Amino acid sequence: MTENRTPYPVRVDASLDPALSRWLWLVKWLLLIPHVVVLFLLWVAFVVITVIAFFAILFTGRYPRSLFDFNVGVLRWSWRVHHYGYWALGTDRYPPFTLADVPDHPAHLAVTYPERLSRGLIFVKWLLAIPHFLVLAVFVGGGVWLGTRAGETNDTWDDGSTAGWSLVGLLVLIAAITLLFTGRYPKPLYDFVLGMDRWALRVTAYAALMTDRYPPFRLDTGGTDPASVPPGPTPPAMPTAPPPTPAASPR
Repeated sequence: MTENRTPYPVRVDASLDPALSRWLWLVKWLLLIPHVVVLFLLWVAFVVITVIAFFAILFTGRYPRSLFDFNVGVLRWSWRVHHYGYWALGTDRYPPFTLADVPDHPAHLAVTYPERLSRGLIFVKWLLAIPHFLVLAVFVGGGVWLGTRAGETNDTWDDGSTAGWSLVGLLVLIAAITLLFTGRYPKPLYDFVLGMDRWALRVTAYAALMTDRYPPFRLDTGGTDPASVPPGPTPPAMPTAPPPTPAASPR
């Protein structure tokens, strides 16, 4: 039986730079300091807006579109920073300072706007997401993927992200060492890391009340999100045999 691969409304895409610097990853923590400062403020606003959206959904069943677009922008900005930094090391292109999508940038994130949201689910989404938080505690550490814990130094990368003692952090470290000595980033390793990052972002959007679709328990590896792949052509219907002609009755 073919597995159901219904596209999830949170789309996370990225592409691996074909020629990464061998040594730039050693100083990216320093280059990312301005982004860490801005993202700290943006995530404070993200939390406040999520609280406002909670009451808006409770009374109207809708997530205000302007607030929704802002929070999508925060997720998008965070994803570009993490793809450049120590959650993927997938590009040497410095992340732009914008909430908007940048078409020619290698990292993209989009969330389909929900016209209506359940008023009851807003009370229990955090509870329903606990199984995912347990998985993410192994993948990225700490459960929810915020990446703005600036000021913490124990078991963290210097950009403030909680990558220490996580599977993503370990695999990216292996990729960084491989890149340093060979000049190549193993593509299977990158695809696996992208799958874990995608999982974390889907759960973050769900817990932040941005969708009612429960995140799938599957690792969609690779830089291209399944939701970004256009559906193939519908196969032609198989011809059916005409019904048998009844035999003529004898006179």
